[in-house]
Amino acid sequence: MHLCVFEDEETVHFRPLVNTRAVYDLRLGIRTLLETTRDAFDAPATVLHARTPVAGVTAQEHDHPVNALDAGEAVLFVNGRLVAHESPVLDRLRRAADSGEPPRAFVQDGHLIAAWVPDVKAALAGRVSSGALLTPSDFADVPNESVDGATLVHRLWHLLDTLPPALEQDFAARTGPYHILNDIYSRSGATVHPSAVGVNPEQIFIEQGATVHPGAVLNAEHGPIFIDRDAQVMEQAVLRGPLYIGPNTKVKIGANLEACAIGRWCKVGGEVHDTVMHSLSNKSHAGFLGHSYLGRWCNLGADTNVSNLKNDYGVIALYNPATETFEPTGRQFVGCFMGDHSKTAINTMLNTGTLVGTFCNLYGADFPPRVLPSFTWGTPGNYTTYRLEKALRVAEAVMARRDTPFTPADRALLTHVFETTQDARATAYAAA
Repeated sequence: MHLCVFEDEETVHFRPLVNTRAVYDLRLGIRTLLETTRDAFDAPATVLHARTPVAGVTAQEHDHPVNALDAGEAVLFVNGRLVAHESPVLDRLRRAADSGEPPRAFVQDGHLIAAWVPDVKAALAGRVSSGALLTPSDFADVPNESVDGATLVHRLWHLLDTLPPALEQDFAARTGPYHILNDIYSRSGATVHPSAVGVNPEQIFIEQGATVHPGAVLNAEHGPIFIDRDAQVMEQAVLRGPLYIGPNTKVKIGANLEACAIGRWCKVGGEVHDTVMHSLSNKSHAGFLGHSYLGRWCNLGADTNVSNLKNDYGVIALYNPATETFEPTGRQFVGCFMGDHSKTAINTMLNTGTLVGTFCNLYGADFPPRVLPSFTWGTPGNYTTYRLEKALRVAEAVMARRDTPFTPADRALLTHVFETTQDARATAYAAA
């Protein structure tokens, strides 16, 4: 049996974060959507389905075949937007695949959750190999079965909704019986200074190679804290769970972090709450970042501040590039969503519910618009296009600092994003 994690037609609602990755490579908490799904199904042989523009970088990220599925295989197709936490729905999918039941598509409220296909036909294998977004019509010859209780993310802000439970679930999944070993000060392979304070230590996990410096406070009263391999928590930093600090990440002196997932090789300082920093991004200095999601290779300049609450305490709307409309989030707290490679200068302010595209360079004393198309450069009232060749040179230089090669696949993808967002930039600048 193969597991095929696929992208469907609703993937487009996750721009700009999916401009540069498959939807299942979005971080939920400690794990990505893909990692959660693979763990839920005990990591069988996996095939990844990805849109053609991101297929090359997806292949770089993973050891699994991408857009390569043979006819005749027995395959459990799982939607890449599924939050695969334990539930009766997951049990039902496992039973279908393990017992070799007849084919069926599992549908919830009209959305395809998964499909068990014990004998994949050539047409479906071809659709996967083509890199086209899959739709329910691709499984039209498979009988439907209604399910209830599955969690799919449908919009960007759902990644904020699922963050706290994901951190809780991921901690349990990654630490196993660790809760019986509650002495964080003698954690094998980790260095924890005696003056560091650990509250509710059975909910604090510190990986080998990690360092917690003098005076740091780790408070797991309200959720677990996971500090991953070779991470550093510097002096006087205050960490409140649920919280994840990724490998090689540095939490700067005096940082104030709560309910966040910070990926690998980041630098984070100031006040950061209810936020995902996917990986390889920096917010090193003072300034507030709340209820936000940053992609990779982002950098927030010193004293960048992001508003996450309207003055009238109303529900926040967020722009959706796929529908070209502002959509109500149902949330009172939303900060910003920022695509890969975007940066802010010192003292930048971002308004409540701001959408920043891929490879933007923002500066200036006033609030930018709440929608900034990819490859935007400038200051409020004076925006222009970030020149592609200059942007590519910057990407290569920035990635080299983290020992990451800038590959032809990276170049092709960023070029594609630049070319496909030209109309959005022209419309935005004309309206400014």
